[in-house]
Amino acid sequence: MKRKKSMVLDDNENKAVQLFSELGMPKNLAKTLLYISQVDECRSADVEQGADLRQPEVSVAMQELRRRGWAKKRDEKKKGKGRPVHLYKLTADLPSILKSFEKEKMQEVENIRTDLDQLHNIITSFEKL
Repeated sequence: MKRKKSMVLDDNENKAVQLFSELGMPKNLAKTLLYISQVDECRSADVEQGADLRQPEVSVAMQELRRRGWAKKRDEKKKGKGRPVHLYKLTADLPSILKSFEKEKMQEVENIRTDLDQLHNIITSFEKL
């Protein structure tokens, strides 16, 4: 069950952040993703506190999550005057997001293999000269 109150990333979630980061995902993005995955909906201020990030870091991460189609934003008007509050929610569950991330990384591996094969062919042709 997803938590509704403000929370902090636990050891398991921090380990997931570390692994995402080692696989090339910016740490701020991973922290934001893991935090949002544990709540139904949240404000960026909740992410700042729960994921131990600064406001600009959360803002950049939220933009990237939305760009990838992994999160959406809705505005909620406050009573009276003032700016609306931005609320964020994942558009897919964490396993689906992981599958998408895995596909992206496997494509990178395939591109590296192709580049290495081409490099081997070029270097081999130098030796024949």
